[in-house]
Amino acid sequence: MRTLIVTTFVSLDGVMEAPGGEPGYRNAGWTFNDVEFVPEAYEMKGREQEETGALLLGRVSYEAFAPVWPTMDDFAGYNAMPRYVVSTTLTHDDERWPATILSSVDDVAELKQTDGGPIAVHGSATLAKSLADAGLVDRYHLLVFPVLLGAGKRLFGEADVDATRLRLVEHDVYSNGIQKNVFDVVR
Repeated sequence: MRTLIVTTFVSLDGVMEAPGGEPGYRNAGWTFNDVEFVPEAYEMKGREQEETGALLLGRVSYEAFAPVWPTMDDFAGYNAMPRYVVSTTLTHDDERWPATILSSVDDVAELKQTDGGPIAVHGSATLAKSLADAGLVDRYHLLVFPVLLGAGKRLFGEADVDATRLRLVEHDVYSNGIQKNVFDVVR
């Protein structure tokens, strides 16, 4: 079974919306505002490209990334791997960044049964919550930024589900206050 990894930038209060400046959110670009760039804090992102076998996105994140990521040399690994988008409304992929469209978390459960390396979920707040609620997430890669954002899309949902136990398997703190936390879901 393939490992499903949710990887995201998140504020200390759990917000993950528009870290790179995506329009429509009051605090868009919060990963760059008032947080000094420290290259070693992003080492995990490079490693993810080397270790990941497929990229999984929700529709909103896919539509935001498709016009930009294919042109970014820093994302060559992501651009070369298979991509999947979970959507009930998307009827075709973006020809600039082809992807296979899945219609449900059940389709993701089937994808996890296929051969290949880990599947990484980037951004995609709604999808990440649905996958967690369905018990499909195996690991979290979190870069926690020293900022409180208040309102915004959050990483974790509010569904009434059984407690999910996590085991911290890797962590670090950087000079700019960013914390790296890698958690395995305990089954």
